[in-house]
Amino acid sequence: MRVGTRGSALSLWQARWVIERLSRALPGRSVEPVTVTTRGDQLEGPLSDLGETGLFTSALEQALLERRVDVAVHSLKDLPVSVPGAVPVAAVPLRGDPADAIVSRDGGPLASLQAGATVGTSSPRRECLVRSLRPDLRVSPLRGNVDSRVRQLDEGRFDAIVLAVAGLERLGLQHRISERLDPRAFPPAPGQGALAVQVADGDPDLDAAVRRMDDPDARATTSAERACLQALGGGCSRPVGVHAWRVGEAVEVTAVVGSRDGGRVLRAGASGPASSAEAVGRAAARSLLDAGAAELLA
Repeated sequence: MRVGTRGSALSLWQARWVIERLSRALPGRSVEPVTVTTRGDQLEGPLSDLGETGLFTSALEQALLERRVDVAVHSLKDLPVSVPGAVPVAAVPLRGDPADAIVSRDGGPLASLQAGATVGTSSPRRECLVRSLRPDLRVSPLRGNVDSRVRQLDEGRFDAIVLAVAGLERLGLQHRISERLDPRAFPPAPGQGALAVQVADGDPDLDAAVRRMDDPDARATTSAERACLQALGGGCSRPVGVHAWRVGEAVEVTAVVGSRDGGRVLRAGASGPASSAEAVGRAAARSLLDAGAAELLA
């Protein structure tokens, strides 16, 4: 069984997590990772400026369709929300922490940074939210894998950077977290902290093993978040953040759309049955559009 993945340390960790579970579910069958280079891995500069979708996922999906791999593992936040004929997501496993984190050189939180300090991120969403909270800070582009981003911070290129908590934890770098940003106040990218596992047709045992990895809470919350993003017509090139969480049998959603300079930020929320998670996400999007989000997304 060949598990397709990108070659970054975080992607390989995610692939190994899936391989471990497949090995337990299907003893006697060998499982190996297959590294696939994606278009996003080959580009330089802020990817948000390109306006493309699937930069980190389309090559993996193509490898799956061509049977060069049997399973593809993605970060769910990288998977486009609306692509005709896309390979279905067979499993959204147990989700990691969806929050963002401040990693600063002096170990202090966002509020402690001095005026004029430089924060590194290439995410329009993170830039918008940081600027809305601290308009006195400078925000500069930051690209690379998690370890290279932390290295750039340590080299003194930035005073702080914004990274996903889940990525730091998976790579054993949780001790570098200076502040966990409350996802209800600082909504993450839809699907952040979650994996998406796709499987090729034709192997019912493998298909069943992958589908058993699906976590109902992770599926419901990420479905609400991605439905909200799809209804807004947004992607990673837009300042859109969505966070969903379970409350008993219900799912609650908070979402933001803003201007990249942080000068204007719209917020909306919605709640409803977890069994109708996508409808809840779309309701939050409608509230944002009614408040003028289309103008900010244009």
